[in-house]
Amino acid sequence: MKNIRHLTLLHSNDLHGDFLAEPAGDTFVGGISMLSGYIRHVRSTEENVLYSISGDIFRGSVIDTEYLGVSTIEMLNLLSPDAVTIGNHEIDYGIAHLLFIEKCADFPIINANLYIKMNGKRLFTPCRIAETGGMRVLFLGLITEDVMAQAKQDVIGSFIETRDAVREIGRICNAYRTLDIDCTVLLTHMGFEEDRRLAHMLDPAWGIDIILGGHSHTVMEQPVLENGILIAQAGTGTDSVGRFDLAIDTDRNCIDSYTWQFVPITAETCERDPEIEKIVDKYRSVTDAKYQRLVTRFHHALTHPERNRETELGNLFADIFRESLGVDVMLLGSGSIRSNELGPRVEYGGLRETFPFDDSVYMFKADGAQLRHMLRYMLRDEAFRGHTEFYQVSEGIRAVYSKRTQNFTEFSYFGRPVSDGQIFTVGIQSYHYANIGKFLDITYAELEKYQKPRVVSTSCLDIIDEYLSSHPILESGIEGRIIVVD
Repeated sequence: MKNIRHLTLLHSNDLHGDFLAEPAGDTFVGGISMLSGYIRHVRSTEENVLYSISGDIFRGSVIDTEYLGVSTIEMLNLLSPDAVTIGNHEIDYGIAHLLFIEKCADFPIINANLYIKMNGKRLFTPCRIAETGGMRVLFLGLITEDVMAQAKQDVIGSFIETRDAVREIGRICNAYRTLDIDCTVLLTHMGFEEDRRLAHMLDPAWGIDIILGGHSHTVMEQPVLENGILIAQAGTGTDSVGRFDLAIDTDRNCIDSYTWQFVPITAETCERDPEIEKIVDKYRSVTDAKYQRLVTRFHHALTHPERNRETELGNLFADIFRESLGVDVMLLGSGSIRSNELGPRVEYGGLRETFPFDDSVYMFKADGAQLRHMLRYMLRDEAFRGHTEFYQVSEGIRAVYSKRTQNFTEFSYFGRPVSDGQIFTVGIQSYHYANIGKFLDITYAELEKYQKPRVVSTSCLDIIDEYLSSHPILESGIEGRIIVVD
């Protein structure tokens, strides 16, 4: 006869400082208060409950940005997650600050594949064994190599590295499976498709039962089963939470059966948590006073619905940099724009949430052949699958790209064809400059052919804020700067 015990496993990913409930028709959706209320309800009504978060708890709100994630940790301490792994945005405030944040957390932050180069030690505890109802659940944390792209901006970042995820999983499972582990859960921040590929590379003998992922913000109807491993995500933010109700066979140390739900966090189904609301109000009273300043107005709300195509907001911001810095071309990282829509009334808080990355800007010189090569590389097939960086380009560029021939049928600048020897001054954010070989397939030596690249501004946000503040009403639209055919 089977020895079955029941476990409820709640999971979030990509919270991005999503603290506040938002109106949706006649109700409210999301917010950390109602998320906490739902978790507390499940913990009070089910016998064995564990809650995990699969990375990117930071970035996305002015409260998180203003307090460099410390506010987020204070609120998560009240949620009491049983295991949290880091995402690429946990690096945004610097490696040293992340290690400080770990000390502020009353919950375990785990990662198995981020190492210190000098001595080969892991930066974090690799795993955590949670015990509940006589069951032992092993959580392991893994992160995408994308974290290294962000870490390159940090001095300490040059001293860390990611190691092969599969090898690290094998090491941990081989070391701990002898401890009568009933269920093994990978907390990853690598993206849904990478999770699927990872599942097929894992040895079934390691006993991985579930992968709870993040990074791709995937909304699911049901988990996907790959190589005998269940894979799930719960979208993004606090608008929803994933819920597994598992029947665990503790004799065979495996899942006997399960149900899964994508649970909406709404006012109808979730009570508020007054203790967390006090903390939110404490921080919000400060940020509201600072961030409710009117910056400008747009004729209509400007949109940024997808990262891998030209957008209204992308055009406006790229043009602001071009005009303010006096460069010929601005290549603006499309992922820098974090909101799908801004305006028509633009307050400073909304601007900060839309454009939270305040890095510096580099200027370099490139000839027409180099510029054409970089943009052609940007438009390779991976860009349309969301696996690469994409750029919003400033006014003047018109590039018509054929996916069939993987080349441009038109490449012009203010109506004139670009010649190979034509020289351009190009602006790019420091994060993208630090990773320009990976993102645009050009070397630093090539960039120094005409002039040594240099920093021309230390603050992207200052440029945008100053420009918008001095233009009381603005307009932007889609102009056909980058057109993809075939």
